[in-house]
Amino acid sequence: MTSEAYVWVWLPGAEEPVPAGIAREQHGIVRFAYGNGYRARPDAMSLNTVELPLVEGFRDPPPGLTVPGCLADAGPDGWGRRVILNRLVGADGAVDDLSALTYLREAGSDRIGALDFQASPSEYRPRGSSRATLDQLLEFVTNVEEGIPVPPELDDAMRAGASVGGARPKALLRDGDRELIAKFSASSDRWSLVRGEFLAMTMAARCGLDVAPVELARVGDRDVLLVERFDRVPGTRQRRALLSGLTLLGLDEMWPGQAAYGDLAELMRTRFTRPQSSRRELFARLTFNVLCGNTDDHARNHAAFWDGRELTLTPAYDICPYIRETGEATQAMRLGRGEDPGRLANIGECVRRAELFGLSTAQAREIVDAQRETIDAEWNDLCDEAGLTPVDRRLLRNVFPHEYALYDL
Repeated sequence: MTSEAYVWVWLPGAEEPVPAGIAREQHGIVRFAYGNGYRARPDAMSLNTVELPLVEGFRDPPPGLTVPGCLADAGPDGWGRRVILNRLVGADGAVDDLSALTYLREAGSDRIGALDFQASPSEYRPRGSSRATLDQLLEFVTNVEEGIPVPPELDDAMRAGASVGGARPKALLRDGDRELIAKFSASSDRWSLVRGEFLAMTMAARCGLDVAPVELARVGDRDVLLVERFDRVPGTRQRRALLSGLTLLGLDEMWPGQAAYGDLAELMRTRFTRPQSSRRELFARLTFNVLCGNTDDHARNHAAFWDGRELTLTPAYDICPYIRETGEATQAMRLGRGEDPGRLANIGECVRRAELFGLSTAQAREIVDAQRETIDAEWNDLCDEAGLTPVDRRLLRNVFPHEYALYDL
């Protein structure tokens, strides 16, 4: 069976999308071809030069992938797919084709990055809206969590929520000129993950990292983390194209363990704007992840802006501590390069690989020391700002940092 969708893109500086080409799925493989009219445009850009250079004809995904990574980056993840299932499931519990292209096509148009998938190559019809209130979004999230069909009046919110990646409940929200991602606490949370993420994101900014701005809200009985989107230009309808670290490394979401910080740092050295400062920032993000207990630092939680010519590191996002009872832990991404298997969540292991990030051992230690001093100095004030209970403070302090992170420093 063959299915198709037309890929539309917001070019740099543009406020309206244009059709770029067609994605065609057959036997589980999604291939892509640019349209002749798009290639003839003087401002046309490739969606990803490595995977989909701006040439004629259909292109297969890179070896081992079933979908070109730059297209998959615009698709829903665990939560978004759950939302789509909620909407598509029939009265008899059956669903039609739920292929990769179906998920891409069924997600809302206000998705991460600058792509959308449409039924027509000439008429653009947006799906979903980020104009729902937090109360409406809470109803939508609760229904999806409980497996209850979402009522028709929340269809726009559902479409919008299906376009957001990640595994936890979230939706899109607009506040004046601001475009936000609303991340809800889950009914199954054993401690305040949302407040913990607010603490970690705010602490990261205090440590000098480039981080997406966040704020806390409360709706009903749920905590909500509001994350300011950096893939939108405030006050305009412009969108900024993004490529995830997973795509930049040429990896599939089924191979997350193959991603490595050192490989990403080397790619920054050769392809990024401001390569030295980007590599230093990446190292600082790695050590902060270790210090705050964020072991879910997979390659989709790193990204770069793409303008058709250059890659530029985006602000950090999805920095969330994880409570654990064991000592030894591992990061989602390996620390080094190539065949180096090391991924232990330990600062000494990071410092030993400092040269991969263009840093000396002394420079790496200076970054870590400054982060530790900031964490100690800001801890009480930021816990107060996050509204953490005494129990949650003690839980987080056990991993922020965990003694294992420092044992051989």
